[in-house]
Amino acid sequence: MPHQAKLTQGSTLKHVVTMSFTSALGLMCMFLVDLVDMLFLSMLGEKEAVAAVGFAGTVMFFTISLSIAVSVAATALVAKAIGEGNVALAKRRAINVLAFGVLFSTAIVLILWPHIDELLSFIGATGRSLELASGYLRILILGMPAVMIGMIGSGIMRALGDARRAMYATLVGGIVNAILDPIFIFAFGMGVQGAALASLIARLSMVVVSYYGVVHIHKMLGKFVFFDFIKDIKPICKIALPAMLTSLSSPLANAIMMSHTATFGDDAVAAVAIIGRIIPVVFGGLFALSGAVGPILGQNYGARRFDRMHGAIYSAVIYAFVYCLILCFALYLMQDWLVCVFNATPRAADLIRFFATYVSFSFFFQSLLFIAIAVFNNLGKPFNSTLLNFGRATLGTWPLIFIFGFFMGAEGVLFGQAVGSVIFGCLGFYLARHYIADLEAKDAKSFSSDQSLGYEEIL
Repeated sequence: MPHQAKLTQGSTLKHVVTMSFTSALGLMCMFLVDLVDMLFLSMLGEKEAVAAVGFAGTVMFFTISLSIAVSVAATALVAKAIGEGNVALAKRRAINVLAFGVLFSTAIVLILWPHIDELLSFIGATGRSLELASGYLRILILGMPAVMIGMIGSGIMRALGDARRAMYATLVGGIVNAILDPIFIFAFGMGVQGAALASLIARLSMVVVSYYGVVHIHKMLGKFVFFDFIKDIKPICKIALPAMLTSLSSPLANAIMMSHTATFGDDAVAAVAIIGRIIPVVFGGLFALSGAVGPILGQNYGARRFDRMHGAIYSAVIYAFVYCLILCFALYLMQDWLVCVFNATPRAADLIRFFATYVSFSFFFQSLLFIAIAVFNNLGKPFNSTLLNFGRATLGTWPLIFIFGFFMGAEGVLFGQAVGSVIFGCLGFYLARHYIADLEAKDAKSFSSDQSLGYEEIL
């Protein structure tokens, strides 16, 4: 299959919508795994089981964020090489990022495994909730290398502009999980551990699908050469490590939020856990923006098409606004149905309704931050993404949820986090827009200098 830089041609809005929509389906299916777990476990009538998945999900979000970060490196490096027309380099970078991801994810599992109970206790799990969360997490964390392979494979295919196949790995994982959940939870009577086992098998299915797309369809994995791997560790880490720190800021913000929410009781924790599972499914189209805009920026940066880079980020804003407008209105209308489906207690129901009514539209501003992260990760300044996201996770989370929580109770925790998203979303987009303008100015200056040198040589 020819490897053309097809994202350097055609409508940027069409590319943004196509890449975001397909990436969103994949991401939503991956997070739907956790939502399905919580939905079936809520049918057991044990609120500690729902809270347990919420606590364990906070840690799992951390591991998934690391996988997404490494996939960012795969997308950025492969997309830029394709934009430059260097297919051999793209294949080399693809195999080396994959090797890096497998080694790194295995090391993370080995590090986290002995400290699972301490991690869960740190974020507020106690008693029965701690026991259930620990059992759930000990099974599910074994699938981290599989998630890493699946995410990197999807990142490589997105870098090539194959948005449709990029979503297949996570899509199949979600379907497998939805089928196996009721079997393990109810038919085998395994409860929380059954949900974890079903999710683990679903994650393993991602490996098969992503391997088929990258290797058999696109033939994008080059031959592994140890010395090439050593050479590529530096460019991989230059993107992956700041992207990891950027990704870690989101679970850090969630951990801070969950820890503070725990002071309001198990009902509040259960509500936030339910909201935490609803958010990726409903707003997956926004979470996908960073991964969708990244390949478009990468290919056009390699081809020096700055006009299309500007067009891509403004197309992303239009897409995010329309998406948010529609989905927030739908969420507002569905709030009573969600309360009923998850068997929420009266106090938990109040928090779910508050989120759907007053907080949900803040995700438009968070999408501006996702766009900024895509700009910096793919255009050579990944550390800027780290600063922005950590700023949101710390200065934009803890002080605000503490202040608003003091005056508004558990509702203030949700509201405070929303205010932080508005502030840092606007700041991030402003900085990203000016960074692209600076790159364009430097490129024009460099081109002018090259032209002058060429003219002097002719004379």
